[in-house]
Amino acid sequence: MADPVIRLEGTSKSFGATRAVEDLSFELPRGSICGLLGPNGAGKTTTIRIILDIVGPDTGTVEVFGGPVTHEARSRIGYLPEERGMYQRMHVAEQLAFFGELKGMGHGEALSEARSWLDRLDLGDRADDRVETLSKGMQQKVQFIATVLHRPELLILDEPFSGLDPLNVDLLREVVLERQRDGATVLFSTHMIEDAEKICERVCMIAGARKVLDGPVRDVKRESGLEHLVIAYRGSPEFLDHPAVASATDHGQWVEIGLAAGADPQTILRRALETGVTIDRFELTEPSLREIFLERAGRRQRANGDGADA
Repeated sequence: MADPVIRLEGTSKSFGATRAVEDLSFELPRGSICGLLGPNGAGKTTTIRIILDIVGPDTGTVEVFGGPVTHEARSRIGYLPEERGMYQRMHVAEQLAFFGELKGMGHGEALSEARSWLDRLDLGDRADDRVETLSKGMQQKVQFIATVLHRPELLILDEPFSGLDPLNVDLLREVVLERQRDGATVLFSTHMIEDAEKICERVCMIAGARKVLDGPVRDVKRESGLEHLVIAYRGSPEFLDHPAVASATDHGQWVEIGLAAGADPQTILRRALETGVTIDRFELTEPSLREIFLERAGRRQRANGDGADA
C-alpha cells in the first residue's frame, strides 16, 4: 500500500493484566474511509489513542503522515473523541472559534467558518447561546463542527453518531462523505456495524483486542465464504430449525439466514411452505458485515477455547 496516512505494525498495549490491543498491524490508505469496528471493550478507543500518541504502545511502531505524531501533524488531524467535552459556559460560536485558533486559524476566519457550519447543521440561531443551554444532541453537533472546522487532512471519529436521531445521523454522514470527496482520509470507529456498512470502503474489525478482519468491504464480503438468505415471511419461525440453517438473525420484518456449508437454499423454502409460512421475499445475497464479524469473532473464541479477552 503506497503512502498510507496511518500505519501500525505489531502494536500492543496492556493496562495491568488487561490486554487492550494485541499485535495490531493496520494501514489506512490516503483518501479512504475506513471503519474500525468491534464491540464495546474490543480495543478501538485504545487504538485511536495510540495513533494520536495520547497513550504510547508497549510494543510495535506507529506512523501518521509517514512519521511520529508531532505538533505539526496534530494540526492536520480532526479528532472527535467518544467522551464529549465542551466548555459549558462559553458561547457556541466563540468556543468554536477558540478551537479553530488552536489549530492555527485566525480568529476572524475561525468565527466566520463556525457560523457557516452552525447554519449548515441547523444551529445558526444558537450561535450566541451558552453551550449549557443546548440539548445533548446539539452539543454533539457543535463538537463535530469543532472537529471539521479547520478542514483537517485526517478525520478520526470515535462513535460520531452515538445518541443522534436518524436525521442528524444522515446530516453528519453527508458531511463526512463531502470531506472525503475534498481529499480527507477518515477513520471511523463504531460498535454499530450497520452504520459503518453504509459509509466505509474499508474495515478493520477487532475482537478481544486482536484484529480478525482487515481490507476493502467488497473483498471482505467476497472472501468470507459465507452464503446468506434474506427471507421476509408471515407465520411461525419453526422452519428455521433445519440442518441447512447455520445461523439466523431476526431483524423484525425479515430474517437473515447463514447457510450451512453446501446447503441448498431451496430446501429452506420448501420447509417454510410445508409449515404454512407465507413468503414475501426470498433472496440469496452477500452476507452483511455484521454476520461476517459474528462468524469471525466466534471462530476466534472457539480457537482460544474461552474467548476471555475483553
